[in-house]
Amino acid sequence: MQQLGCCVLIPTYNNEKSLARVLQDVLDYTTNIIVVNDGATDNTKEILKGFPEVEQIHFEKNQGKGKALKSGFKKALEKGYQFSITMDSDGQHFAEDIPIFLDALEEEPNKNILYIGARNMNQADVPGKSSFGNKFSNFWFWFETGTWLQDTQCGFRLYPLREIDKLRLYTPKFEFEIEVIVKAAWQGTLVKNVPVKILYDDVDRVSHFRTVPDFTRISILNTWFVLVTIFYIKPRDFFRKIKKKGFKKFLLNDVLGSNDSPLKKASSITLGVFVGLSPFWGLHTLLVLFLSFILKLNKPIAFAFSNVSLPPFIPFIVLGSLQTGSWILGESYSFSLDSINKNFDFLTHLKAYLIGSFVLAVVGAIIVGGIGYLTLTYFGKRKIAVNNG
Repeated sequence: MQQLGCCVLIPTYNNEKSLARVLQDVLDYTTNIIVVNDGATDNTKEILKGFPEVEQIHFEKNQGKGKALKSGFKKALEKGYQFSITMDSDGQHFAEDIPIFLDALEEEPNKNILYIGARNMNQADVPGKSSFGNKFSNFWFWFETGTWLQDTQCGFRLYPLREIDKLRLYTPKFEFEIEVIVKAAWQGTLVKNVPVKILYDDVDRVSHFRTVPDFTRISILNTWFVLVTIFYIKPRDFFRKIKKKGFKKFLLNDVLGSNDSPLKKASSITLGVFVGLSPFWGLHTLLVLFLSFILKLNKPIAFAFSNVSLPPFIPFIVLGSLQTGSWILGESYSFSLDSINKNFDFLTHLKAYLIGSFVLAVVGAIIVGGIGYLTLTYFGKRKIAVNNG
């Protein structure tokens, strides 16, 4: 604990039956302990008087687990700690698992890492709602960050304090534990699981998680995070990847170098071009990620080619759609870039635009996808020939 600059942070609220036992167990491993009394109305204050060696923060009123953790992180930084292991005070976490976090951290060369305890959700005493909630949370964390974890809800964690201090964290209650790991992952912190034990059938255990209001808050937060992921994080990461690698290297590694078959890659290109040329402006990213997930296609390739509708190309796409739709409908309108940029009445030509846009999307997707298939097949055969000879 001393060598790694680590402390144990325990937020507590009305857990008088288990708090003393939890603290005593942790003291067998370290005296680097911070307890945040989140406005408890039971005997918590009196219990904490019996542990003068423990750093204590007392709230006058209950403010929520998120507020308690943020206050504890701040105090830990003030005391010079680099990492903080958080534990619940209801007795469900085992102090004997603290070394698991420390061993993992010591072996990890990248210290910008956040560890979450992975519980055995199949053990007999795990409540059904906890198992469901964990699966629900794991899926959305994967969607929002691209990282699949076994457990995203366990409160037994190790936080890199300086990295967490850089984040803007707003939520005050249980949803904070979702907000912090998603935002940390977005900013480049590795998020991993380590195996821990869990106790659910302890008669002294008191949980303050309120199923309806707290699950509703978590659902609202995940809905917001999904929107941010689709419209900001995914495009940001994509362009960062291209900028870091260079377009040529991205094309060679991520498109040509993917292990997917030429047909799957070409189908991903076709989907991307179709969505990018379709008239669903503002929804292209959502559509291409959703459809590539449903159709089990290559998401990076599909997303890359959906950017055919980047701002510099939009006027040409709109013009092509209008011209195509007008020609199909037998209309005699003549369009130009100047005409569609100056007070153009789209409602009058909406039918022509929509028809032309879909036709252009289908034709463009088939042509580009076909070229992609032929090119990828050629390079695939060439690669096999080189490897064999």
